[in-house]
Amino acid sequence: MASRPMLEWSSVLKVLQDLLELQSVDARLKEVRARLASSPKKIAELDARIAAAKTELEQSKAAQLATTKDRKKYELDVEQHKERVRKYKDQSAQIKTNEAYKALQHEVQMAEEEIAKAEDRLLEQMVASEEYDRRIKAAEKRLKEVEESVRTQRATIESEKATAEKDLEGVEADRKRVTSEIPEDLLDHYERIAKKHGGVALAEVDDEKCSLCGMQIRPHVFQKMRNANNEELFHCETCTRILYYIEPTAVPPLDEHKPQASGASPSASSPGEN
Repeated sequence: MASRPMLEWSSVLKVLQDLLELQSVDARLKEVRARLASSPKKIAELDARIAAAKTELEQSKAAQLATTKDRKKYELDVEQHKERVRKYKDQSAQIKTNEAYKALQHEVQMAEEEIAKAEDRLLEQMVASEEYDRRIKAAEKRLKEVEESVRTQRATIESEKATAEKDLEGVEADRKRVTSEIPEDLLDHYERIAKKHGGVALAEVDDEKCSLCGMQIRPHVFQKMRNANNEELFHCETCTRILYYIEPTAVPPLDEHKPQASGASPSASSPGEN
């Protein structure tokens, strides 16, 4: 079991108390920094929601514009084919032979078929245009709702960030105060262990084991830790954390043969009892 240089017992207690307080302060510091670090991510998520709503609206508008262009094209196609039909019919009066007349009628029929196709496509585009109109209105409503929601959430996040920044100042001041009481070499030792173990440099001994890694504490070391004259800091042989032990509070045994006074706690006795 590794140990630090020998210290006066009062110094050992003071160092352990200071290191435990520092570990608590560092845990708070980690939590506050995590809160601050989460703010940009939350803001980015809000911005992404607005961007997605805007994209949805832009896509619906782009589709509507494309539909409008196609509709104009099909309207032009219909007019062009109708013009061809009128032209062919005007020419029919000048036809001299049956063969020429049949050929002209065939052209008229083909033009009329193209008119029907173009009108079908035109109808499809008109229906699509109505659908895109509905989508645009829905997307505009959705964007407005998202912007209002984001505005409220952004204000909350900014408020939380301001609170976290204020908390950070207080925790950093606490850390400066605590570290000023710790010898420089021990502070460096603590920070190296804490860095290795996610900020936890001290471990309580529980049931004669390191409470964090479960390593059994050697009996003679455990006895030294409990000794009022101990002058050493001990470390876990496995995880290297600094160990500390808190003696359990003794509870007076209950004398089952003595009647308790009404309203008295189990561990208390009435004045004057033998």
